[in-house]
Amino acid sequence: MKNVIKLQTKRTKPTNLLSLRLLSFIFLSTTFFSFSQEIKKDTTKINELDAVLVSAIRVDSKTPVTFSNLNKKDLKTRNLGQDIPILMNYMPSVVTTSDAGNGIGYTGIRVRGSDATRVNITINGIPYNDSESQGTYWVNMPDFASSLESIQLQRGVGTSTNGSGAFGASLNMLTDNYSKVGSGEISNSAGSFNSRKNTVKFSTGLLNNHIEIAGRLSVLKSDGYVDRASSDLKSYFLQGTYVGKTTLIKALAFGGKEKTYQSWNGIDGETLINDRTFNSAGMYTNEFGQTRFYDNETDNYQQDHYQLHWNEKFSEKWNTNLAVHYTKGKGYYENYKENAGFADYGLAPVGSEVTTDLIRQKWLDNDFYGTTFSSNYKDEKLNLIIGGAYNKYEGNHFGKVIWARFASQSELGDHYYDDYASKTDGNIFAKANYQLSKKISLYGDLQLRNVHYKANSLETGFVNDNFNFFNPKAGLNYDLNSKNTLYFSFASANREPNRDDYSSGTPKPEQLNDFELGWRLNSDKSKLNVTAYYMKYKNQLVLTGALSDVGAPLRENVGDSYRLGLEIDATLFLSEKWLVRPNIAFSNNKNQEYYFQKDGVLQDFGNTNIAFSPNVVAGNCLTFAPSGNLQFSILSKFVGKQFMGNIDSKTSELKSYFVNDLNVSYEIQTKKVFKSILFSVLVNNVLDYKYVSNGYYYTYDDTWTTPGTTTTLDGAGYYPQAGINFLAGMILKF
Repeated sequence: MKNVIKLQTKRTKPTNLLSLRLLSFIFLSTTFFSFSQEIKKDTTKINELDAVLVSAIRVDSKTPVTFSNLNKKDLKTRNLGQDIPILMNYMPSVVTTSDAGNGIGYTGIRVRGSDATRVNITINGIPYNDSESQGTYWVNMPDFASSLESIQLQRGVGTSTNGSGAFGASLNMLTDNYSKVGSGEISNSAGSFNSRKNTVKFSTGLLNNHIEIAGRLSVLKSDGYVDRASSDLKSYFLQGTYVGKTTLIKALAFGGKEKTYQSWNGIDGETLINDRTFNSAGMYTNEFGQTRFYDNETDNYQQDHYQLHWNEKFSEKWNTNLAVHYTKGKGYYENYKENAGFADYGLAPVGSEVTTDLIRQKWLDNDFYGTTFSSNYKDEKLNLIIGGAYNKYEGNHFGKVIWARFASQSELGDHYYDDYASKTDGNIFAKANYQLSKKISLYGDLQLRNVHYKANSLETGFVNDNFNFFNPKAGLNYDLNSKNTLYFSFASANREPNRDDYSSGTPKPEQLNDFELGWRLNSDKSKLNVTAYYMKYKNQLVLTGALSDVGAPLRENVGDSYRLGLEIDATLFLSEKWLVRPNIAFSNNKNQEYYFQKDGVLQDFGNTNIAFSPNVVAGNCLTFAPSGNLQFSILSKFVGKQFMGNIDSKTSELKSYFVNDLNVSYEIQTKKVFKSILFSVLVNNVLDYKYVSNGYYYTYDDTWTTPGTTTTLDGAGYYPQAGINFLAGMILKF
């Protein structure tokens, strides 16, 4: 439900010294290998039956796939109201952004330069990406991190999954495990920009050793860093679990309701310098010539999810998973429009007036339902999974005018457009790990996927496309010894265009061949992952940097392109009290023989940088724990220079930035009333650095300045992020 308007911001330029310091720090951190002490093993246990809910699409170190994990323990001290992408900000090759500037409300994530429409998202193995836009709107599930057991981010194509194809990464989330003992939790946090979060959780524990009921209620509010970028968010999570000797049945209902004041416009470079929090959304001129802001220029949406999972373990070697699901989404965004044509909104003219100020609502009413299934056979040498899914989306898009300055003879509230879309998505896959010898294991993964998309609207015209995709994957692991493993994989992937792609013509489906070569070190003293990748695309749909008239990012097929990169991440204990987790990713991301219409002529720009793809992304978490219950962490993030368009224009350049956060937590183990009390403080951007994490770029033809000639001009918009700000919270467990 994102309607964006063209407004912009510009980043201040970080010094090269800061960049060099960060890279030097990452390099020096890796030299501590030989001085590292024994790594403490994570004692967090995942219930075996719970884990199988995502076993069909998750991987482990035996699979030649590049991945990173986050668990509940990793998230708890920073889970103070910011959204899941922001909590993932320090993972390898990840870049995040926030429209409101403080991580609450609309947030976004890119992995290896690929935007969220190309990152496959699943919840307990069930697709979450919007079927039409293929994007992920985390604002519809506020505080969902409080109901997560773990997150796995697979970079590249990854393993076969359900839903839209992974063209940069796949992210799968496992919701809370069942608990054997009853518990309760009250969590409250507050901070800058009048931000606050209130959460209540409970679990009955296993009643009669078989049945558990658990749930959560959350309320989040924030004024946002950007003017009027407010958020009013509510969410719930309810789970019933039956546990038998060989059976696990889970019924889940969860969802959220959001009301956010639109902050999608951004600002231009001059405004960034003079008034970086300015927000033009809702701005209009009243009958007295005064500038005003409409107080309900808001996005309103409710999304409810229902899942039923049944896992059956038939023997020590065989188990099956079956799930059915249904998601209901309905909502609208509201805009004040000046000088709107009567005919454009199905209104009858009033006297001599041909335009009027009006308030419109654009609605989306959709249903998504289907099933996922898998069967797993596992013995000493073979781990075989056969599975698939069949899902259907049905969406109604319509608009209505709820007020007009000049009263029309037409009935206000009538629909001025009615669009319909449907999409079916089915796939079957078979994947296997086979231990060929003591040192070598082989991996194979075959997927067939069919997509049928129908739509009819003014933007897309009539669409009736059917796609059949074959996505093979293969690889091997080679154990050099008990601590070192090399792996290589090849994966081929295909994916269909999204709704907005059809608005600008007849898009082609994308193709990707992904080659990954990696080394894993896992010893008592250190953990290290090194991955080299080459992702070769055909007809890649890359972001152009521009926005549509309703603010959606536009994409285009670019023929041949590639991403070539090296990723390094490590976990190192420098002593019993000091832990460092550095990561860095170097990449070269190019369009090959890129053609662009400039100055009235189609020109060959040769090899250009792919939009929104920085060549360097680095992160680090340095933790000092003087005692078992007190912890200090400094989290650092560096994102290199990137272009918002594909012609390497100086105007489209986003400067690099280096941001540091401070996280402090202290936990008290009590013996009365509460089991524990956890205090957490998060100081974001502790050095108060002025930076911009996202923006847009556009071009337009000027034929007026010099008659008879066409000159292409360009412009850019930016989304500024907050300076120093904080969140503080307390969790009471009982």
